[in-house]
Amino acid sequence: MSEVARIGKTFFGYLKRPDLYPELGRKIIKNIFNRNSAFKGKEKTLAWASSKAVSQEEAILQLFGVEMQLFSTLFPQQLQWAKEKEAACPVKMGGAGALELIYYACEYTQAKTVVETGVAYGWSSFASLLSLKKRNGMLYSSDMPYLGQNGDQYVGYIVPEELKSGWKLFRFADKESLPKIFGEVQAIDVIHYDSDKAYEGMSWAYAQLYAKLRKGGVFISDDINDNSAFQDFCEKHNIEPTIVRFEDKYVGIFIK
Repeated sequence: MSEVARIGKTFFGYLKRPDLYPELGRKIIKNIFNRNSAFKGKEKTLAWASSKAVSQEEAILQLFGVEMQLFSTLFPQQLQWAKEKEAACPVKMGGAGALELIYYACEYTQAKTVVETGVAYGWSSFASLLSLKKRNGMLYSSDMPYLGQNGDQYVGYIVPEELKSGWKLFRFADKESLPKIFGEVQAIDVIHYDSDKAYEGMSWAYAQLYAKLRKGGVFISDDINDNSAFQDFCEKHNIEPTIVRFEDKYVGIFIK
């Protein structure tokens, strides 16, 4: 599919969903007036992150005091099933991220309430739910449908049915989803941010989510090297985060 065709398909997908009109308006404004601001401070933060980065194993040991075991060791059958589901999915989305980091964050906090933004196939959801299931906890997820790919039905595709009773998926942009989620939760044990990667979107969501994170809770954000939103937020709040290098990107994490 050409870029023009994809944009057109996405636009008409929005038109069919009046509940998504607010996000459509924000995207139009951003692409016309604020396109370059999305990457504000990218070079600064890339240098900062690369100078501090540790491996996922090191981060889990430093933050949570445990030796990391790979998902392939912890959940071999579930992981194989999920990989087969991903391979069979007709829509291509983002792959698995730092599954162990998310899982051990939930184990460390003995999480009962987790909020994530960004789902795609559902790999981060999968990692959280495997921990939450032990405590009958609940995962609240915010994810925009994949309008340009007819992919709405495939969001969370690799999450097994037996885990879905502990999962609530809100199919809106963060600015609509998060207020709905906050209406159902008092305090959050673990946050995993992986949605809007523009500076303004990240900064807005970080502030909203951090206010709901309990003391001792864990905050994780993917793709912090896309701009300086994570670095700026941490400096503003005097937070010393741990930076994890995962493949070709950086993940930020801290305990409140």
